[in-house]
This record gives sequence, structure tokens and C-alpha cells, in this order.
Amino acid sequence: MTQTLENGITLTDQAKMKVKTLIEAEGRDDLRLRVSVQPGGCSGLIYQLYFDEQLADDDVVKSFDGVEVVVDKMSVPYLDGSSIDFEDTIQKQGFTIDNPNAAGSCACGDSFS
Repeated sequence: MTQTLENGITLTDQAKMKVKTLIEAEGRDDLRLRVSVQPGGCSGLIYQLYFDEQLADDDVVKSFDGVEVVVDKMSVPYLDGSSIDFEDTIQKQGFTIDNPNAAGSCACGDSFS
């Protein structure tokens, strides 16, 4: 089951649990998962996911059972409708973003256009 942010992003239960685990490991209760889009990569734009204690006035914030996800105003249109998941398999471990707005992506999957 996923929950939808006001800006259309969803966070899967697997991703939510991984974020909770990572924040608990940091020993802090002021961290949020920040998701943004930045220029770069071989396809033009790259995703950035990191923990942040700062909030800007125009950030979009939503809580998923205690896990706060923050998206900056510029990134909201690029991420609308995206789903953030966490994979933990023998082949791959890490966060993934399924973005219906991406017209194309590179072979590594880290950048999109």
C-alpha cells in the first residue's frame, strides 16, 4: 500500500520502512527524506535523495506514518506521479524512482529527460 503526497508522489511501504531504519540508525529525530531533481547526468536531469533537517518556506512536506518526505518547489512538477520504492535483492539494493514524466533515461537509470 502506498500513500500519495499532495504533489502526487507515492512512497511504498518498503521505502518507508527503509527510511525509518536509516533515520533510527542516525540517532536523530529531525531528519526528513528530501527528494529533488537537479541538472546533470547523461540524460539531462538526475534524482537526489538525501536526509535533510532543513525546510524552506516553499517546500512540500508530507508524512507517511511518521516518515516525512520533502520536495522543493522546483522539483514538484518533475516528480508528480512518481513512486519511490526500495529494492533489496541479490541483484540490486537501493531506492528507485518510477517517474511517468521521464521521456527517456540512461542505461544506468540514474538520470532522465
